[in-house]
Amino acid sequence: MGELFSLFAVYITIFLFGMTVMRTGLVNLSEDRLKMTLMKMTSSPFKGMLVGTLVTAILQSSSAVMVMTVGLVAAGYLTFKQSIGVILGTNIGTCFTTEIIAFNITSAVFPLLILGVILLNSRKHIAYCLGCASFGLGCIFVAMQGLEKLAYPIASIPSAYNFLQLTNEHNLIAIGVGAALSALIQSSTATTAIAMGFMNDQVLALPAGIGIILGANIGTCLTAFLASVGASRPAKLVAFAHIWLNIIGVLVFFPFIGWLGSVSASLTTLPNLQLAHAGTIFNIISSLAVLPFVAIFSKFITSLHGRPA
Repeated sequence: MGELFSLFAVYITIFLFGMTVMRTGLVNLSEDRLKMTLMKMTSSPFKGMLVGTLVTAILQSSSAVMVMTVGLVAAGYLTFKQSIGVILGTNIGTCFTTEIIAFNITSAVFPLLILGVILLNSRKHIAYCLGCASFGLGCIFVAMQGLEKLAYPIASIPSAYNFLQLTNEHNLIAIGVGAALSALIQSSTATTAIAMGFMNDQVLALPAGIGIILGANIGTCLTAFLASVGASRPAKLVAFAHIWLNIIGVLVFFPFIGWLGSVSASLTTLPNLQLAHAGTIFNIISSLAVLPFVAIFSKFITSLHGRPA
């Protein structure tokens, strides 16, 4: 049993390493341009949401965009109200990552890794950044394959099996698992990847998987909160807004997990894609529902946590 969980930890580490390498390449390729885009094109909540979606899709990390947003608000380049649109966009943009990893492209793993190694040895900045992205993506798919192979052996352990059955029976427990795991490993995408691995071996039911990704949305808020520690009051409000948006979204959707599962199951028969589609539908509906009420929501946050200085 110890060996299984050690391998599980290794594959999670490889996944996080791949995410970090890929993100590093993409950030170095376009960080300054993306920061300028955030500063110049967030004059309205709708524009902020579009920019947040685009930047998150490019960087493949909602946490990275949230940290960037907190920093820009702390420096006075963005107002707290402008940041709310960006937050809504990050929730949508992060779905691009889960949709990508949901596809089984085993044959592309080695080409991605080899291409990445070749480009990493290039002296050209653009080629090096693309090498990081390619190698990182290859690592992610290696970890995904490993997690899928470990799902059944882990589920065969009586204590793990009982816990997974409990998760299947109680969606609230699934949400708690997703929140705790995402907060622990600082990646909602990695949490989703773990859920996909168990779903592929039919150990985890779709409603439980949806509960886990809903919880992961809450758990990932910890990154922005940590980034706001010691920052200005407006920057702290960004973190609080991120937390409340995700908590409210999960509370509203909790009674509709079954409906969300039925809709995503009607779109595809592949468990990975069902879970990815469910997360995408949840985040798009949640963000669009809040968009018309950004002004009201910003007043709610400032009244609850104090007005920005």
